[in-house]
Amino acid sequence: MNRIRKGDQVIVITGKNKGQKGEVLRVVGDRVVVSNVNLVKRHTKPNPQANQPGGIIEKEAPIHISNVMIFNPAAGKGDRVGFKVLEDGRKLRVFRSSGEAIDA
Repeated sequence: MNRIRKGDQVIVITGKNKGQKGEVLRVVGDRVVVSNVNLVKRHTKPNPQANQPGGIIEKEAPIHISNVMIFNPAAGKGDRVGFKVLEDGRKLRVFRSSGEAIDA
C-alpha cells in the first residue's frame, strides 16, 4: 500500500519548489506529478490528429516521492503517514502526529 496516492494533497518539503502545495495527479514509480508544481517548458510540434496545438507548452514534471509530504489540514503542515490495521483486516492510512484517518 502506497503512502502517497493520486488525489492526495501534498506539500513540497525540499528543492526549488519548497513550500508549494498541490494535488497528486499521478504516481509514476517512485515519483509523483503534483498540480502546478515543478513546471517545465516543452517545445512541441502540432498534432492535428490529437487536436494538440504546437508551441511552447508548460506542464508539470515528476518529482521524487521523498521530496513531498502529505498535507494535514488540521495541523496546517506536512505530516508523516502511518498504517493501522482494522479488526476486519483492512489497512488504513493515518497521520502519524494525530492518529486520525486520512482515507474516509
